[in-house]
Amino acid sequence: MRSFVLAFVAGAWWLQHEARLPPLDVLPFAAVLLLAASLVPLRRAVPRMALLAAAGVLAGYGWAAACAGSRMADSLPVALEGADIEVEGVIEQLPQLLPGARRFVFDVERILTRGAHVPATISLAWYADGDADAAALAAGDRWRFTVRLKRPRGLANPHAFDLEPWALERGIRATGYVRARPSPVRLEPRVEGWPYTLHRWRGEIRDRMFAQLGDARLRGVIVALAIGDQDSIAPDDWEVFWRTGVGHLMSISGLHITMVGALAAMAAYFAWVRVPWLALAWPARKAAAVASVAAALGYCLMTGYAVPAQRTVVMLAAVAACVLVDRHGSPSRVLALAALAVLATDPWAAISPGFWMSFGAVAAILYAMGLRAGREGRLAAALAEQAAVTLGMLPLLVALFQQVSLVSPIANAFAIPVVSLVVVPLSIAGAFLGIEALLHAAHLLMTWVMVPLEALAQLPAAMLESHEPAAWTVAAAFVGCLWLLAPRGVPLRSAGLAWIAPMFLVLPPAPLPGEAWLDVLDVGNGLAVVVRTAAHVLVYDTGPSWSGDADSGNRIVVPFLRGEGLARLDGVIVSHADDDHSGGAASIALLRDPGWLLSPLPPEHPLQGAFAESRRCAAGERWRWDGVTFTVLHPAASIYAETGRRKENDRGCVLRVAAAGASMLLAADVEARAEGEMLSREREALRSTVLLVPHHGSKTSSTPAFLDAVGARIAVLSVGYLNRFRHPNGAVVARLRERAIEIHRTDAEGELQVRLPAGPSAVEVRGYAAMDPRYWSERLAARER
Repeated sequence: MRSFVLAFVAGAWWLQHEARLPPLDVLPFAAVLLLAASLVPLRRAVPRMALLAAAGVLAGYGWAAACAGSRMADSLPVALEGADIEVEGVIEQLPQLLPGARRFVFDVERILTRGAHVPATISLAWYADGDADAAALAAGDRWRFTVRLKRPRGLANPHAFDLEPWALERGIRATGYVRARPSPVRLEPRVEGWPYTLHRWRGEIRDRMFAQLGDARLRGVIVALAIGDQDSIAPDDWEVFWRTGVGHLMSISGLHITMVGALAAMAAYFAWVRVPWLALAWPARKAAAVASVAAALGYCLMTGYAVPAQRTVVMLAAVAACVLVDRHGSPSRVLALAALAVLATDPWAAISPGFWMSFGAVAAILYAMGLRAGREGRLAAALAEQAAVTLGMLPLLVALFQQVSLVSPIANAFAIPVVSLVVVPLSIAGAFLGIEALLHAAHLLMTWVMVPLEALAQLPAAMLESHEPAAWTVAAAFVGCLWLLAPRGVPLRSAGLAWIAPMFLVLPPAPLPGEAWLDVLDVGNGLAVVVRTAAHVLVYDTGPSWSGDADSGNRIVVPFLRGEGLARLDGVIVSHADDDHSGGAASIALLRDPGWLLSPLPPEHPLQGAFAESRRCAAGERWRWDGVTFTVLHPAASIYAETGRRKENDRGCVLRVAAAGASMLLAADVEARAEGEMLSREREALRSTVLLVPHHGSKTSSTPAFLDAVGARIAVLSVGYLNRFRHPNGAVVARLRERAIEIHRTDAEGELQVRLPAGPSAVEVRGYAAMDPRYWSERLAARER
């Protein structure tokens, strides 16, 4: 069985990495192989296992393909992207509270626009700050909306979150926003049924908890632990949780659900054995197993029935099923059965970090503790278990997140029992029963827990950061961890360190002396560029901000730097003050501590104080790193003395990066006036091999004279898909094509890496989406249409 399940997991994982769904259904072939395996005598173990493994791969691959094909069939037609469509339906889940907006999942019941097709489940945003109707949105309300939709398309960057598989797993096949005109209409306030009644009830509990806890500092944490709504957890608290490795405790993780199930099982067993006729009629352990699953399912429902929580319930149900049918196999068999059940209900779990973290942690504990003889004290056993989990999860954490909390064993040692066994039950009881005193008791305990957590988080060595390792080094590190965790008597256990070392020592590729790599990140309709030479790193513009705690700096730029192994950041250039270029700068300053800021920002601008050194961007500044020359071409120093009105765009900091064999001009958002000034001041200095098209291709920029002076062979456009400014302008694209300039766009190709060579070889431009295509990719689908 275990060989079949491992192969099934591999098959499901394989399918999720395919560029296209297979045209042939392979499930019948899997059935044939399973039948053949059943006919092989048990004594012939090798051929039987080979047949089971082959059947498992085909079964996992075929099942995942069938699920994916069914879900992707319900897609928004490309022709309807951006069109106004009138729909009626019901708000499915708790609306997410965002600054100036509400985001929610909407089940479409009727399409009122003739000839339109809309997927059954869509994600909508209602940008109506202060609108009473928007503020009163609740799960289970039936509404009529006019919406504008697009197919799910995220930002495609290395080492960053990918929206498309996340949406596919949850059945969301279109995203968009509610139009203000015609006005939305609430048709029915309380629609009963699954899952609307559940989520409306959760919303009522949330509102009551907010009222009872008032402005208590950690009320967002208590609400999250009770009903799974994390919107109100403060960013600073999330940072503490992440740095101490206890972030899994603040979300509804498998640990919480397992703990609730364990408490229910112990209570049921304790009560069952004290009623003789019950104990004689049915074994107490079976009653405890049923109670455990029932409690876990109830908590899963209360917290929103999210996909990660569903996985844990399925795991517990698989274990309970073994108990009920008296199949007490090895823990590894039970774990394999649980993995099979999870992937059968959710094949996309094979690429979910939560799946691998959950099963990996349990497997590490079983491996480390199951191979040891003798009995240890409770404290020693707890410490050994934490050490096993920390070491066993090291390769996964580095591969998935490029960060590992070094203080995690200490933090989890006291946080897990207090939060899971005390704070969570108090929060649930207080929320469900409406007893304010229990909620305040939970909050008080949580404030005590935060004291040592904050102290640990402030330690300079709290986090170990690494680049994204090569796949073979991760596999080697797993071998090393197994070796280190082996019981006493296994020879040379310390040699496991040699297997782990390559994961940290084998570094990603980097530019050679004289080369420059420029990564134009996909930040939507904004700009963020990472410029690398052999030993230096510069960030030119930092992308937009989206909310108080989310911006391109902490969600895209810093993860990219971390994943590429770029721990040191020499400087940051902010071309001008517009948010789509400066929105992520503060996060980069906080998380990467760059040496300096170069910008045209006024002295009173908040960013000026966020950097150790701040310098004014002025034409003529020049420096050289590793054989690569950096030259500022705009604005002229005299511009700062102007008293007349000048657009912020025309004050933009323009940078030319010249490697030994090619050059690239980063033209910010300059418009025709600034282009003309550069032409009159230093026309020859503009000539470059690659042009980052100014102002995202706006009609106010890229004049014919400017394009002729630059003389670029390649143009790069940083634009958002279906952006509201309709960048790039058709006339600008036509001018580029008239000059036979090769065009690359972030909305079509994702992150674009431009490699300027040190010699006569050609410039390379690599699109991230094309380097790792997946069947769900809208960019891949757009290229094929």
